[in-house]
Amino acid sequence: MFKKILFFIFLTLIISCFSRVVFAQEKIEIYFFYSDFCPHCAKEKEFLKELGKKYPEIEIKYYEVISNSENQKILQDFYEKYQVPKNEHGFVPVTFTPNKYFVGFNQEIAKEIEGCLKECLTEIKQAPQKIEIPFFGSIELSKFSLPILTVILGTLDGFNPCAMWILIILISLLLVQKSRKKIALVGSIFIFIEGFFYFLIMAAWLNIFLAMKYVSLIRILIGIFGISFGIWRIKDFFTWQPGVCKVVNHSKSQEKFMAKIQNILKANSVPVIILGVVVLAFGVNIVEFFCSAGFPTIYTRILSLQNLSSFQYYFYLIFYNIFYMLDDFIVFGVALITLNRFGFSDKYNRYSTLIAGILILLLGILLIFKPQLLTFTG
Repeated sequence: MFKKILFFIFLTLIISCFSRVVFAQEKIEIYFFYSDFCPHCAKEKEFLKELGKKYPEIEIKYYEVISNSENQKILQDFYEKYQVPKNEHGFVPVTFTPNKYFVGFNQEIAKEIEGCLKECLTEIKQAPQKIEIPFFGSIELSKFSLPILTVILGTLDGFNPCAMWILIILISLLLVQKSRKKIALVGSIFIFIEGFFYFLIMAAWLNIFLAMKYVSLIRILIGIFGISFGIWRIKDFFTWQPGVCKVVNHSKSQEKFMAKIQNILKANSVPVIILGVVVLAFGVNIVEFFCSAGFPTIYTRILSLQNLSSFQYYFYLIFYNIFYMLDDFIVFGVALITLNRFGFSDKYNRYSTLIAGILILLLGILLIFKPQLLTFTG
């Protein structure tokens, strides 16, 4: 019960921190002071209404100053703030944008107001966009490129209990052979096929998303899936059991897996060994995918939002898979050189699960509410 309470408190903290970023809409405020008896004010009011429709990023605030004494005080404050000369006080309409003020209204002033507005919009788009992530601090999205996102997601995707216990069991049984040649053959084929099948699965996801690139419902559904999967991974941090894959029955799967590897290693024919390892890697890949489906699904959806060539799309998938297999390469490489089993600690795996959950949750929220932040230009 205590763990559940702690989990919900932690989750609420994360979502509240994210919501400040996701739901905050940066608006350009225009302050318009007018009189109901002024024909020029009436013309500008119509102009500003059309301007509001044309630029949804702006927010126009209207203040009638003849009959409203409170609005007159607000106007005086604006005079001081913008250092408006005394000889221009008392005239309407008067309009205040973030950078300039305008007294009166005609076609020339209308063009100047719209020009000033465009300058403000350009400044906002060029300004560094930052998000606050709990425990990690502020991240400037303009410096957060697609390659960096690929490295982070690919590496975190590789660290999951399902993948780790399967690899360690395989290496343990291979070490009994005391043959570096056999270890190198079986281990390298297993890792290559595992990565290749994972690439094919991600390529299938990518092509589905590219075919429905402009369907907002798909983006929202993937975002909801990401939020749900992220919450599940965060929950795993609080209910952690060392070395256990929660997708399958751990003990039964381990026994079956060990029996299959032993049968494969007994074969004297190299082609039979290779075929057995390929089939085994395929089965393992399905288990791994369900264990960490959040990352490849979210990543391929983000990738489909980018304006890339076919070559670039598949290059990024390969790049992702290299880092996805990184932990396998490290564990296998150490075992091959030292003929000793090596693995990452349960504590390391547990905290990587927490980081993964937080990141998937954030990406899911961004996919729904701020997809433009996931479109990288360079």
